[in-house]
Amino acid sequence: MSAPGTWRDLPARFGSAVVMAVVGGAALGVGGVWFAALVVAVTAAMVWELARMSAPDRPQEALALAALAALVLAGVLALHSPFALALLLLPGLASLLRARLHPLVAASYASALMLSGYAMVALREGAGLATILWLVAVVIASDLAGYFVGRSIGGPKFWPAISPKKTWSGTVAGWLGAAAVGAGFVLAGQGPWVLVAISPLVGFAGQLGDIMESWIKRRAGVKDSSALIPGHGGALDRFDALTGAVLAVLVLGLFGAMPGIGG
Repeated sequence: MSAPGTWRDLPARFGSAVVMAVVGGAALGVGGVWFAALVVAVTAAMVWELARMSAPDRPQEALALAALAALVLAGVLALHSPFALALLLLPGLASLLRARLHPLVAASYASALMLSGYAMVALREGAGLATILWLVAVVIASDLAGYFVGRSIGGPKFWPAISPKKTWSGTVAGWLGAAAVGAGFVLAGQGPWVLVAISPLVGFAGQLGDIMESWIKRRAGVKDSSALIPGHGGALDRFDALTGAVLAVLVLGLFGAMPGIGG
C-alpha cells in the first residue's frame, strides 16, 4: 500500500506535465527549427545539470559547458554532415579538463545526451512525426504505469543499491504500458505487429536511462538534478528515460531492426 504523502507532489507534477506537453507537442508538430531549438535548449539544460552534480563547486564551469553543448549541437544540426557527428563529443571531452566526480561516467553521459539530442531531431526529420510520437508515447506510458503501479503496489525493489524507489511491480507495469502503446499503433494501422515486442525493449532502455541518472544523483548526494521543473526536479529527471529510449531506437535502426511507423 502507498504511504501517507506518497501523492503529495502529484498536483505540481501534473501541472508541469501539462505545460511540457503543450510546449513539446507544439514544437514537435511544427518540427523544423522550432523543434530543433527546443531539443538544443533541453540538451544544454541536461548538460548543465550533469556538470553541476559532478563538480558542484564550479557553477560557472557548468554554465560554460551548457553553452558549449548548445553551440555544438546547433552547429552539428545545421551542418547536416555525418563527419560533424564527432563534434558531439566535445562537451564530454571538455568536462575532463578539470577534476570532477566520476569523470569518465560524466563525460560518457554528456556524450550520450548530445547524441540523443541529435537523434531526436534526425528522427523527426527523417523518420517522420509518427515515429517520434510512438517513441514519446512509449516513454510516457512506461513512466506513468511504473509511477502509479509502483507507488500503489510497491513490493520488491528492482535495483535498490542504485535506485531505491524502483520496484519490480512498477518496472513490469512500465513494460506492459509500452507494449500497449505498440499495440495501439498497430491497431491504428501505423506499424507491424513486431512493434508490440519492440516497444517494451525501448521502454526498458528508458528505464535504464532513469536508473543511470539515479546512480549519478546518489553519488552526487542530491535528490533532484535541479529544480527547473516543479514536481519533476530537473530536465535530467524528466528526460533521462527519453535519452535511453532514443539511443535504443538509434541502435535498432543501425542494425536494421527498427520497423517503419506511420504511413
